[in-house]
Amino acid sequence: MGCCVSTSSRSTCSTGSQGDAVSPSCFEILFCGQKRTKRTFSDHVIALQHLPSVPHRIFTNGKSRSSCIFTQQGRKGINQDAMIVWEDFMSEDVTFCGVFDGHGPHGHLVARKVRDALPLKLLSSMHSYQSRQNGSGRTCFKGNSKKSDGGDSEKDGSPEDRLNSLWREAFMKSYKAMDKELRSHPNLDCFCSGSTAVSIVKQGSNLFMGYIGDSRAIMGSKDSNDSLVAIQLTVDLKPDLPREAERIKRCKGRVFALQDEPEVPTVWLPFDDAPGLAMARAFGDFCLKEYGVISIPEFSHRFLTERDQFIVLASDGVWDVLSNEEVVEIVSSAPTRSSAARILVDSAAREWKIKYPTSKMDDCAVVCLFLDGKMDSESDYEEQGFSSATLQSNHSGNAVESDDGQKSEPSLQRNFTVRSSEGSESYSRLQSEFEMNADTVAAEDQNWSGLEGVTRVNSLIQLPRFSEERPNP
Repeated sequence: MGCCVSTSSRSTCSTGSQGDAVSPSCFEILFCGQKRTKRTFSDHVIALQHLPSVPHRIFTNGKSRSSCIFTQQGRKGINQDAMIVWEDFMSEDVTFCGVFDGHGPHGHLVARKVRDALPLKLLSSMHSYQSRQNGSGRTCFKGNSKKSDGGDSEKDGSPEDRLNSLWREAFMKSYKAMDKELRSHPNLDCFCSGSTAVSIVKQGSNLFMGYIGDSRAIMGSKDSNDSLVAIQLTVDLKPDLPREAERIKRCKGRVFALQDEPEVPTVWLPFDDAPGLAMARAFGDFCLKEYGVISIPEFSHRFLTERDQFIVLASDGVWDVLSNEEVVEIVSSAPTRSSAARILVDSAAREWKIKYPTSKMDDCAVVCLFLDGKMDSESDYEEQGFSSATLQSNHSGNAVESDDGQKSEPSLQRNFTVRSSEGSESYSRLQSEFEMNADTVAAEDQNWSGLEGVTRVNSLIQLPRFSEERPNP
């Protein structure tokens, strides 16, 4: 099923220094301006089949102007992780990043489908808003709007609140449309296959996040002592979180851990010990959608400051063996920024061997977004093991990716060994508007750590074996 969106409006948006305000003539959601200084993707109609030629969009190992990404296949078979960085996403001041961890027989296809289609659905939602505004008089919101000091901003509908509401609606609608497309896809069986998603949109000094599953986003930021600290931006939506478990049980699903994996709570059908899904929210997995697993994202908004240095998105193959603090330390100490994602994956691979020598390493995917918009020179980049041909293909998005998920990527050496520790970060509540019987996750001041001394075969334990007769619920 294709996805197509037109974003033909013009804007004079320009990327200023972090935290600086930009021209008030710029509607930094793209939709209120006069004339763009240079032509970008937002001037075109884009369909899925045209994505490989979109500029400033990378999805294989490489770097962009402000980010680097890297994935490595684990020991469980095909690499089911997918990732993307899309600069100039709607305008020159907007960047989309995402990591998607597939599971089940067709998890790699689901993750790649979501990687390609979800950003277009966000664009479509924003374009729909633009059309409504053009019909009723245009309204400008500033992407670099600062939080109001007044205590009644929620009452008066300030620009930052309207911007936040707009992105919340866009994420909610896009995730819902994505899951609906997967359910009706004629060539992709998502009944027992699915994917996580952690997606962010950086627009000026605003950071908008939507996520489901157990992929995670953190931020490296400087504290009052000018020391780097880890700030967890998302929560791993596991089945044992109180409100997640309550919703699943209310829908007659079951949540329990296997005896040989007591630290891995999973979701099971009411009438069969299957499939054993290790997350409470996911795209696909339609065998469990009637039993409490949902695809409604958690949404949050954060104002970025000059103290905020970089953001890391990664699949649970990283978080299962590395803490938030270790990840921040590894990224910040990388010899070059363009090598940070690769070195982080190498560190995770090393830790898998040390902590779980009898286990099969999970797939790892990492996106590192540097908030000052600066990267290394191309010569430094090539010294890290990437050829100029790889660099060029990643900038144009033309890397080869076969149906089995294998990609032609540079061979890199491993580095770094780190120790495990704990971190913490609270998160905000979310009221869902689009699915019946959906609950929010309670705010918890705790770190959602990875596995401790257990071996997980996959996020999906086994496929359900349906019989003709099922016991009544």
